[in-house]
Amino acid sequence: MRAPHPPPPGRSAELRRRFAEEARCELPDLSTLCLLAGAEGDGTLDEAGMDAAQVELDRLAGELPYRPGAPRAWALALRDLLGGRYGFHGVADDYQRLESSLLHEVLRRRRGLPILLSVVWIEVARRAGAPVYGVALPGHFVVGFGEPGAGLGEGAGQVLVDPFDGGRLLSGEDAELLVAGATGAALDASMLTPAGTLDVVLRILNNVRAWAAARPERSDVALWAVDLSLLLPSHSARLRYERARLLVQRGEFSAGAVALEAYAEVVGAVDEGAAEQVRGEALAARARLN
Repeated sequence: MRAPHPPPPGRSAELRRRFAEEARCELPDLSTLCLLAGAEGDGTLDEAGMDAAQVELDRLAGELPYRPGAPRAWALALRDLLGGRYGFHGVADDYQRLESSLLHEVLRRRRGLPILLSVVWIEVARRAGAPVYGVALPGHFVVGFGEPGAGLGEGAGQVLVDPFDGGRLLSGEDAELLVAGATGAALDASMLTPAGTLDVVLRILNNVRAWAAARPERSDVALWAVDLSLLLPSHSARLRYERARLLVQRGEFSAGAVALEAYAEVVGAVDEGAAEQVRGEALAARARLN
């Protein structure tokens, strides 16, 4: 299937305005931010489609038992509903598809990357009143229920589930194996703390950038992912360098040169050598205008 394409410039500008506004709210809404990002990535997603996705999350939450009990009971209820009855899960092929990072497509296909499937779990559980949050384990995003740091396993106060594996409940050993497989390091208690909404969104956008980086012909996707990342209140300054180079890659030599020069000014305050190198890139971009 051909990867989706971004919307027209006018629609894009409106989506970005709303994305920036939501990201700066006191309590930004995860599903809203994901859907706005999805609409930026898929020009076919209109307002009705975004509303329908929210309604679907509401509908799924309505099918959960009323307050099933302790964290483990919540986790089992979500597993039975989303992983069991509706078949939400992931497979290796999902890493090759842009749709796996777009919430509306994950709701439609019931397939996606670990972090997007986790967003579905979180948003459905939150609507039902569960003590739920995302847990950004290195290399593999999962969902937590209960009190962070209260111990994992049967009878413990914190329960982890892996939505990519259909909502499988993770023991402490399971979590250790996931971390060791991704980093070779040991599981640290700090890894089990709740991930903030904007951290989740940034990680999703990083996944989109990684997908596009492997496909130079889809620099349009890389550009919108960088642009949305820059709208978040906290982001790496180096994203501006990445954006400038993307503009040059796309043949927008003048705009790319201006962006490179602006980045060089920032870098020059701490590393003049690096700034000179970036200025050289700007000159090379301008030379390609002739």
